[in-house]
Amino acid sequence: MSNSISSSALHHLLSISASTPLSIEAMCSQLKPVIYPAPALSARLEQFCRALVTAMHSLGIAVQSAEEASGSDRRFAPGRVIFAPGYFPDNLLAINRVSTLFNNIIVGIYDEPAPLSTDSLPQERLDAIVGRLARDMVHILIFVTAQRWTICTMNGGVVTFNTPYPSREDIRCTLVPKLTAQVVPPRAEELDIHEGELQTDSLEFEAIASDFMQCSALWSRNCCLLTHTSTEGLEYRSDFYKRIVARYLDQRSGMSYGFFAHQLPVEVQPALLSGEAGPEEEKRILSGEMTEIRVQERLFLVPVPEVRVITTRSGCRKNNLDPKKDLVEIGLIQKNGYGRPYLKTPAEGSTSNVAKPSFDTLTILAHALGNALTASILKRVKPESLFPEHLARFGASMTHWHDYPHAEQLPAGYHLHGEQNPPVSCSTPQSAAYSLLGKIAALEKSLEMSEEYRGDVHIEPNHGTNIVGILSLAETAKLLNPELSEFVLQQR
Repeated sequence: MSNSISSSALHHLLSISASTPLSIEAMCSQLKPVIYPAPALSARLEQFCRALVTAMHSLGIAVQSAEEASGSDRRFAPGRVIFAPGYFPDNLLAINRVSTLFNNIIVGIYDEPAPLSTDSLPQERLDAIVGRLARDMVHILIFVTAQRWTICTMNGGVVTFNTPYPSREDIRCTLVPKLTAQVVPPRAEELDIHEGELQTDSLEFEAIASDFMQCSALWSRNCCLLTHTSTEGLEYRSDFYKRIVARYLDQRSGMSYGFFAHQLPVEVQPALLSGEAGPEEEKRILSGEMTEIRVQERLFLVPVPEVRVITTRSGCRKNNLDPKKDLVEIGLIQKNGYGRPYLKTPAEGSTSNVAKPSFDTLTILAHALGNALTASILKRVKPESLFPEHLARFGASMTHWHDYPHAEQLPAGYHLHGEQNPPVSCSTPQSAAYSLLGKIAALEKSLEMSEEYRGDVHIEPNHGTNIVGILSLAETAKLLNPELSEFVLQQR
């Protein structure tokens, strides 16, 4: 990954741990896998697990047995990734042996084809995956047959390898990144929640809501916008495990995927070069009001403003929005040298829904902060640039969905990045870090090519796409859904 922003700066800007691994080498060095087999394994699963362990050993990853990784209470030590091949009775499930719900990743491995087909629609695929995750109380699924093996993740991602056993490179480049960080919702202690403080009756909100509604209508017939998987319709082994799933999801009624967001206008101050820093700037760096970013071998001192974003609430149906209920405000304020997120829910009485922070909260805020930092550097090196002025007057839009655009759909002045990143799961610290680092890489690309910077297209391998920039949500939706735009307009 680019070192345009240091790990220390990421820690302060987004409260991402400085030890968070961003390269595959770092991921391998930190991985602590455990093999916890079911009482009886098929010959195929035994061979698969032997190949898995051999591949990991070749990468310098030590694999422990269940006994080695357990404490005196027989619970798995925090931070262990538990491979659980085979079919378990309730009393032997790996979830029963973790210390907390958020300290271990459990990978179920099965001697059967993946419950999907090439004809499965994305929503059907997601529902099948989430249903199996809840049934077996695991976080990642691996299905093994005589011809291939398949990884399925909570975000609906599916990767199939046409070999019966895992190779070293498949483990290194695909599986290891997916095991590096657990997908969890933001915890209450990680952000400030302001109930009922988002005013939905202002002219500014109504204009933004109108853009969301047009965007929602244009996406309404696109099967790649995964809308909702209800937790009520899932099959659970018992009420006990149903309660565990509810607790893990922070009592959400379901899972939705993708987001729409509108970053509110932000004051853009021009960055300074490091040689121009005086005592005042040194104080601002220490307080978190400025940060250092390297672009084209030049070190800039960049002001770090508060960023605010109107976005879709967790669990809503994004293809059928109710703006009074389904929009929330999130933001990032620098406090005591660290970025502190917040969530504002709609004004009291405007909704009967409980607004939860999105799993993607940190990624959305990373994009918003990256927009502000990019605009500040552009204002210094290319004062005539459109992006800083637009961000200061109108803000920017963000669209995330679980598919990839065709090259001809990319907006003019939007720069592509992320294709070579490790395929981490969404809603992880790595995803947020790659969003911010990639935006600076996109800025560098635009400057090297002497092209206008209007936004960026962040490709997330095995996951989806973020399109962020000066186009409105509706304008972006029209570009990405050209065959539906005319239909939708006729219905309005």
